[in-house]
Parts: sequence; structure tokens; C-alpha cells
Amino acid sequence: MVNKIDHYKILLVLGVVLLVYPLKAGAQSTTNSKSDVLIRSLFDSSLMEGQSWPLLTALCKEVGHRLTGSEGAAKAVMMTRKQMLGMGYDSVWLQPVQVPVWKRGAPERARLLISSIGQGRIKKEDQVDLAVLALGGSVATPIEGIRAEVLEVGSLEELKNLPNDRVQGKLVFINQKMDARYINTFESYSHCASIRVQGAVEAAQKGAKAVLVRSLTLSIDSFPHTGMMVYRDSIPRIPAAAVSTAHAEYMHKQWQLGKKLEVELVLHCANQPDTLSYNVVGQINGSQYPDRFITLGGHLDSWDVGEGAHDDGAGCVHSMEAARLLMACGYKPRHSIRTILYMNEENGMRGAQAYARLARENQETHLASIESDRGGFSPREFHVEADSQRIADLQPMLGALSDYGIHRIRKGGSGADVAQMRDQCALLMGFVPESQRYFDYHHARTDVLESVNRRELELGSAALAALLYLLDRE
Repeated sequence: MVNKIDHYKILLVLGVVLLVYPLKAGAQSTTNSKSDVLIRSLFDSSLMEGQSWPLLTALCKEVGHRLTGSEGAAKAVMMTRKQMLGMGYDSVWLQPVQVPVWKRGAPERARLLISSIGQGRIKKEDQVDLAVLALGGSVATPIEGIRAEVLEVGSLEELKNLPNDRVQGKLVFINQKMDARYINTFESYSHCASIRVQGAVEAAQKGAKAVLVRSLTLSIDSFPHTGMMVYRDSIPRIPAAAVSTAHAEYMHKQWQLGKKLEVELVLHCANQPDTLSYNVVGQINGSQYPDRFITLGGHLDSWDVGEGAHDDGAGCVHSMEAARLLMACGYKPRHSIRTILYMNEENGMRGAQAYARLARENQETHLASIESDRGGFSPREFHVEADSQRIADLQPMLGALSDYGIHRIRKGGSGADVAQMRDQCALLMGFVPESQRYFDYHHARTDVLESVNRRELELGSAALAALLYLLDRE
């Protein structure tokens, strides 16, 4: 039996517990509530009065494509510098970087000549003009062009296994499709991008005259997709171009029918001496830790076809607008936040390498480096390059992000530019939007403003602003 004194003690303890618990719960609720309100404000501001669409419109329509070393790239540097100065960054500067210069020259020409062999003679049947684009970095053909018999292969591995005499003097057509089974189309891309990058090297060392690769897209259309390729100093440099998927399908059908195929190819491209360009960097000073940095960036250069809207105009706009949204909502970051618009991601990585080198020389502390280079589509997740414990520590952020369509923070590649900081930054992150349509436009003439959905672009900017806020509050 409990006596009166013990009874009063129990009531007193229960009273204290009941009094304290709501206070603690209330304090936690207030903290969460403040975060929720701030993130809601970021999305409201982006969707109702954001600058994402005007920024991308100016970049696409007033500048257009921005191949490294071109007039468009130089104009984009000055435009984005001016835009960031007007946004209220504490400082904006240009970081010099020497970049390669490649020019496409006059439009490419390619013609498929189809013949059949029967009764000891060759019968010419048809000729078709092919939709092609020289690959970035390719050498030109002779002025008069080249003409060569076509040899189709389904992969680099198949090409490597052929005897040299089968390849000698041929135009190698590498007809490897992007594998449609991968739900994330970037996985499809990564499994066959080597045909574009390494195709010329593998064909040339077996004596081929030129290489034609199937465009890297899941769509069947008439738009060829360009992109970076490489040479090796010890191997002859042969012309390299991409052919549209529609024409790749047509060539394959004729090949299967046993027809003799030849291609006449004329490319006017040329590599020129390096020139001076710039990264564009804007900084919001941290209120508590000004010497610790969180960076967010995209690449300012693009290929010389289309307008570089998704690749990577959207990423540049995301990066500028995310920082602006924080300032517009009155948030004062604890750490310094940098927006970096890298130059030369497409054909050299010189801008990202220069930034990483300068950060190392200055002994700067980078807490996180984030990249947006997957288009202006709806936010889906964030990929992380970090140890498993660090990734686990990030999972509570999903509580604040899931209402906005972001449901996963998981291990994965961050991005080509921020990857240059791998040895200097413990946390690399990549913004991952919906991927199904990206390769319809990637490196093609179709990558224009009209291919971007305004609302999806604005959601991406807000999602990245929210990520900056959550990382800053850690």
C-alpha cells in the first residue's frame, strides 16, 4: 500500500514529466516547423515569382549554343556574371581557364550508296542522304571527302575481335543501341557511350578510314546527336561522326538484306589552339563559418547545335536561382555558399579542374559540392558519393523533401564537374530529375528552350535551394 507521502511524490514526478515532455516536444516541433515553413517558402517563391524561366530564356534565346572557345561561350560568361551581380551575391568573379577550341565548320554531308551483287555484277539500287553530325574533336575529311565500304558492328567488343583485314579501308558503322531495359536512362547511356568516345581509336588501329556511330538516344528520329570523342597519339586520327537513329535503322536493314553499302562523307571540322575563357563564380558569405563552403554548379558550355537548354542551361539556372531563392526568403546561411558555372565540361573538363586546383592551393574547406547536369525535368532524388554512414546521416532530410517529389537520397554518381573535387570534399552530390526524356534532346538540335517545361524547371531550382538549406543547417 502506498502511503500519502509516496502518493504525493508520484504525483509530483508525473507532473514534472508531463510538464517537461510537451515543452521538449514543442521545441522539436517548432524547429521542424521552421524548416518546413522555409522550404515551403522556397517552393512558393520559385513557382509563383521565380526567375528560372527568364534566366533560361535569356541564355537560350539571347546567347544560344555555347561551345567552349566560341563567341557564344564568351557572351554567356558576361551575361551570367551580370545576372548574378544583380541577384545580390556578396561577390561575383571570373576564374580564368585555358580551354580547347574545336570548330565544326560548314555543315556535314553524308550519302549512303546501296548496291546489290548478283550474277557476277554489281547493281546500283539507291542512294540516301544521311543525317549526321561530326563528333566533337573529330578531324576533317579531305576537302573532297572520303568514300568507303561500310562494315557494320554491334559493339566495340565485336570490332575488337575482328581481324584487321576485315576492317582495313572500311568505314566502320557501330550500331549499338541504348539498352531500353534500364529504368534510369543514364544507365543505358553509360553502358554504350564508349562507342562514341573510343570508336575512332578502335576502328583506326585496325586500318579503318572513318567511323560512324549510332546516335545515343532511345528515340528513333532524324536528329543526330554529337558529343565528345578522343584520339590516341600513337594511332592515326580518322574522321568520326554520329548518324541519326532513323538512318541507323535503315542502314542496318539494308545490311541484313546483304546489300553492299558505301558512304560518302564530308566533314569540315578542325581543332584550333587553346584560348582564354572563364568559370563564373558567385558567393554568399556565411554568417558563422565564412571559410567553409557548400557549392552548387552546372556547366555553362554546350555543344554547338540546339541551344543547350537541358544540357546544361537548366543546371546553370538551377544553381543561380537556388541561391537567389534563399536570399529572397531572407535566409542567412551559416556557411558560405558558392554558385559555380563551369566552362568546358563537354570537351575537356578544364573549368572544373581549374576550380579544384585553386581550392587546393588556397587550402579551402569544402563541406559539400553539388552538381545539376541532368536536365530541367521534375525532381526525383539526389545521388551521393560518400561513405555509407554519411549517406545514412542524410536520410532524415527526406522528411522535408518527400512532399516535393524527392523520395530517395542514395549512393550514385554526382557529376563530371564536382567529381574533380573528389579528393578534397567528403560529400559530392548530384541532382537527379526524371530521366525518361533527357536523351531525346541530349547533344542534339532539339535541345532548345521549347523542350523545357517551365514548372519542372522551377521545381528543380526550389529542390536544390531546399538541399542547400538543409546541408547548411546540419
